[in-house]
Amino acid sequence: MNGEAVDRDVEARRALSDFLREDLGLTGTHVGCEHGVCGACTVLVDGWSARACLLLAAQCDGAAVTTIEGLTPAAGLSPLQEAFRVCHGLQCGAHELLERNPAPSEAEIREAIGGNLCMCTGYVTIVRAIALAARGNRADG
Repeated sequence: MNGEAVDRDVEARRALSDFLREDLGLTGTHVGCEHGVCGACTVLVDGWSARACLLLAAQCDGAAVTTIEGLTPAAGLSPLQEAFRVCHGLQCGAHELLERNPAPSEAEIREAIGGNLCMCTGYVTIVRAIALAARGNRADG
């Protein structure tokens, strides 16, 4: 969990989102729709975006799970988090996109976040934030 080994017994039907929030106190993983639609519970499992409300905690045995707490450097916000702050964007899933494609086009950004419902910002600020973070990833800035 976020780079640390965690060894816990869990009930067979315990959702990963509940395990993270209630058992480990990692409240950055939010629970929204509980149907895997909204994206509020997105975590990385072995580097891939996954909906924690749809996964059982037991399914993650041996996997590397990363929450938003694990993406936040000790010195403050990551460049992606700072771009979201600057652009007032609220969204999950952008980290994986930029890991796999550090210079996505607007169409690629929209495709990557298409599986998340945004009820807060209407996607405009989200696309703007991801593009800003991507520009910061490139040497030509």
